[in-house]
Amino acid sequence: MTPQGVSFPAELTDLVRSHIREIPDFPSPGILFRDITPLLADGPAFGALVSGLADVYGGRVDAVAGLESRGFILAAPLAAALGVGMLTVRKAGRLPGPVIGVDYALEYGTARMELRPETVSAGQRVLIVDDVLATGGTGAAAVELIRQAGGRVVGLAMLLELADLRGRDRLDGYQVDSVLVY
Repeated sequence: MTPQGVSFPAELTDLVRSHIREIPDFPSPGILFRDITPLLADGPAFGALVSGLADVYGGRVDAVAGLESRGFILAAPLAAALGVGMLTVRKAGRLPGPVIGVDYALEYGTARMELRPETVSAGQRVLIVDDVLATGGTGAAAVELIRQAGGRVVGLAMLLELADLRGRDRLDGYQVDSVLVY
């Protein structure tokens, strides 16, 4: 993995693009929602995505951290394909203690992400996985949680990135790989 990130094969990006449904004015007027459920519902396409990601990250990570909740859908099969464990980074109050937590800013207010620190081994190479990189708040919180637990974040893998929201800026210094960038 290079500091600039990986370049996913064109076949993989084309496959994902062809399975994203765009829904205008959802969940509110002016928003263009990109729905990943057609990709998830197509077994061969979803399998090809997982295999493609495993080809890129194989041998480079010791664990995959999925961000609640759609990140879990991608992280679990990727971790299994890589033969490594999956870490769950959850919203506040959803993990039994002890947990460590990080608060992060939202447009109006704050949110909190939590992790059970004993699930991370000292120096463990962790890939953070989520479905969408938007403002970068959950990704930055996950990076901090993995760091606090003693792991080493080797990168973030996102299915989709909404470049106009500049989430990548909040993850400066970390490799961010996005299959599709809008």
